[in-house]
Order: sequence, then C-alpha cells, then structure tokens
Amino acid sequence: MRRASFAPVAAPDARVLILGSLPGEASLAARQYYAHPRNLFWPLVGHAVGIDLTPLEYEDRLAVLQARRIALWDTVESAWREGSLDAAIQQAEHTPLAELIEKLPDLRAVAFNGRKAGAIGRAQLLECPLALIDLPSSSPAYAAMPLAQKERLWARLGDFL
Repeated sequence: MRRASFAPVAAPDARVLILGSLPGEASLAARQYYAHPRNLFWPLVGHAVGIDLTPLEYEDRLAVLQARRIALWDTVESAWREGSLDAAIQQAEHTPLAELIEKLPDLRAVAFNGRKAGAIGRAQLLECPLALIDLPSSSPAYAAMPLAQKERLWARLGDFL
C-alpha cells in the first residue's frame, strides 16, 4: 500500500531539523509524528532539550519543539510499504528537503533519525553547508543500543540550539 508522509512542522527560526524516513502505521493512524507508544523519539528529544515531553499532549509537544527551535519532517514523501519497517520501503519519492532548508535561514544542523533517513537525506544534501548528524533510530525495532547511549548521542542536538 502506498503511504505518505506528513507536512513539515517548522517555524521560520528553526535551528535544527530532525528527519525521519516515513511514518509508521501507528503514526499514520494517529496523524502524529512518532505516535507508537514504544518509539523513543519523544523521550530522546525531550532529554536533549531538558523537558519531559512524554506526558504532554501531541500539540503541546510540537509547541515545545518549535519554541526550542526544532523542526520535524521526513525524507520520504511517499512510498509503497507493508507494515512499519524502513526495510520494507519501496518506490520511494523523496521530500524536497532543499526547498524546506532554504526557508529556514537560522538552520544550523540536519539530524537523521536512523540509517534509512540518513541514507536518503544525505544523498539529497550533498552540497549542504549545514552540520549533518546521524542519530540512532528511536524506533522500537532498533533495540540493540542501550537507552543511555541513545540519550548521549541525541543530546548533541543541544549544541546547535
């Protein structure tokens, strides 16, 4: 089945853009970024900005990110995929990352949430002068790395805010 990403969440003064690959089934059903209850995105990014985002409502989480100058989007605009795994993405059409970046004059870094997002995003941003940061996936499917190590790596986002 063909799946489609969401619109970017980005205030004009964003300093960091976090890119996923394509929302999973739980996120698509909820129409929310990182909606799966075991996805660690909200705890990890909350740790990086020093605010526990987990108990907040979705719109409040987004408001905190925007206040902290963090934008969200995906590298895949649409693709064929059964289930939620990045490995199942086929016939991907990519989001116009360069167009969004041009609209964010204060942007300092682009962070990739997982390998698939990094592979697709880096290929589109070869000439990009911004810092490109590879982060371990927040997906529940990537459990090989301990949470403390993920938190340490995600905390690097704070250097660009």
